Amino acid sequence: MQNEEHRVNVSQALSVSVEAFQREATHLEFDASCELQTAQFLTTLAASKPGGRLLELGTGVGLSTAYLLAGMNAEASLETVELEERFSAAAQRLLGQDSRVTFHVGEGEQWLRDPVQRTKKYDLIFADTWPGKFHAREAALDLLAPGGIYFIDDLFPQTNWPEGHQASVDRLRTELEDHPSLVSTFIPWASGLMVCVRKA
Repeated sequence: MQNEEHRVNVSQALSVSVEAFQREATHLEFDASCELQTAQFLTTLAASKPGGRLLELGTGVGLSTAYLLAGMNAEASLETVELEERFSAAAQRLLGQDSRVTFHVGEGEQWLRDPVQRTKKYDLIFADTWPGKFHAREAALDLLAPGGIYFIDDLFPQTNWPEGHQASVDRLRTELEDHPSLVSTFIPWASGLMVCVRKA
């Protein structure tokens, strides 16, 4: 019952209903939205960074974006990056009225390596796509402020994984757990989560 109450309370904080994102995902045949448990956890992480700068890699149709916004205060800001213009367009239709979020359309690794981005630091990075997670990860971590949180999901097997992907996931976990600049914890919950914090 407590988990159900938490789900309802978080959903009430959203500016757009979960069903609206699910309809967009179905219409666009997008099958990679994060689980609702993971999305709720994002709200909590975002609330831990009042006035913070947040970065999401992989907007999708905006479900996780909405949950990040639900936890942010008025002074916080979010940048979210998506490769597919049609997915980003759906997210912008649903969330574009929120001035705290800036949408970017483009290839994630190229965006991470852009000289303009290299001058920025973020207090929370949610890497929900391959750039910044399975490749160009150090480029993403270079943008993480001291004390900042790097968060990833989908570490348990997923139906849309390509063949042989488990080895890449195992290597990702090991490299993050052994990273000299991070304190990392694997959380065996939801889709399989990992929270990493950059050492001061």
